[in-house]
Formats: sequence, structure tokens, C-alpha cells
Amino acid sequence: MNVPECHDDVCITCSDTAVPVTVLRLLDDELAVVDTANGPEEVSVALVEAAVGDTVLVHAGEAIAVLGGDHS
Repeated sequence: MNVPECHDDVCITCSDTAVPVTVLRLLDDELAVVDTANGPEEVSVALVEAAVGDTVLVHAGEAIAVLGGDHS
């Protein structure tokens, strides 16, 4: 998976703010593929209990909160 480069000390993934993204797929080693405005990206979900369909807040490649999701 391509990792975006950061420019001007601002992270492209999160622009130095936490952004809501949707979990598309859970991976091994506490990682997940999420849907971002720039397409799918791999992030860490080590700090949260996320499931596929959840909306999580991501900052600097780390999910820091679960906002909700589709648990039907």
C-alpha cells in the first residue's frame, strides 16, 4: 500500500487533525484498511475496539476513538 508523503509539516492523511474514516477491513497486527478522502489507507487500531463498518477518528495513522458503525 502506498504511504502518502507529508509536506510542510502537515500530515496528508489527517491534516494534523483527527478525521473520521470508515473501517473497510481488519488486518493482523491490530491494523485496518479504512476509507479516506484519498482512497483506502492502512491505519493502526491498537487503541480502539473497531469493527468493519465502524467510523473511527484517525490522527497520524492511529485510530483514537470509535464514533459508531453498522453493527446490524
